[in-house]
Amino acid sequence: MKLWSLMGNSQKLDGGAMFGNAPRAMWSKWVESDEHNRIDLACRALLASPLGGKTVLFESGIGAFFEPKLRERYGVVEDRHVLLESLDAAGFKPEDIDVVVLSHLHFDHAGGLLAAWDEGQPPRLVFPNASYVVGREHWQRAIEPHPRDRASFIPELPGLLEATGRLELVDGEFSDTLGKAVRFHYSDGHTPGLMLAEIIGPERVDGQDMGGLVFCADLIPGRPWVHVPITMGYDRNAELLIDEKKRFLADMLERNVHLFFTHDPGCALAQVTRDERGRYGTAHEVAELHARSLAA
Repeated sequence: MKLWSLMGNSQKLDGGAMFGNAPRAMWSKWVESDEHNRIDLACRALLASPLGGKTVLFESGIGAFFEPKLRERYGVVEDRHVLLESLDAAGFKPEDIDVVVLSHLHFDHAGGLLAAWDEGQPPRLVFPNASYVVGREHWQRAIEPHPRDRASFIPELPGLLEATGRLELVDGEFSDTLGKAVRFHYSDGHTPGLMLAEIIGPERVDGQDMGGLVFCADLIPGRPWVHVPITMGYDRNAELLIDEKKRFLADMLERNVHLFFTHDPGCALAQVTRDERGRYGTAHEVAELHARSLAA
């Protein structure tokens, strides 16, 4: 199996919103902001092939589905579908994708499922042969969103996914579509039923899976958020998220599971560390994956 990190459309969002109650004097040491207080964010996907005999895409980024006015409002930088360009550069076409795994259905993680905006054209999916794997609890949130995050969802998307006849809703550790190749963890602090996909590593010690990598989604958007107290203003329950993150990082550290970041513009993959004070951090940071083996 080989792994590719695929850049999608990038965003610029308010730094204060991205770092919750952390003051600017703190987060400005970690990232740079522009004159509008916005920071650069990636919307990175992960491609694995063959994984369980399939070509699997983990998330799709924000894409280019927004009309120009909304693209500007939400800080989407490019007007073309960057993920499809990245997929092509890796040697794959949209029809090659067998499975798309979605941590959740907020537009910055699922918008890349849709074709680029074309005036007068309705939304349509760009992966014609893919099955779609979504957490069951989060699916309910997407079809009945709360007023606090209703604007984060694409109203047409659930119907389009259901219409394929290839949608699997998951509520356990494993899915029928991917079997034992991918284990799912769940988090409710950012949004109900956020699903974190762990590609099982090649090692097994004392009955425990070791190695591998996990798609951190919005539980840990990038390296600054590995520090446990740091949360986003977009999180529905910051205290719950912190408790979830502590358990998650302790597990990944113990089993040497590497973290894959979707929103960190400079880092795709990193190893978890913990210092003598108990503070989590990262090491062995990798900016991009190009046909990299899981054991590398």
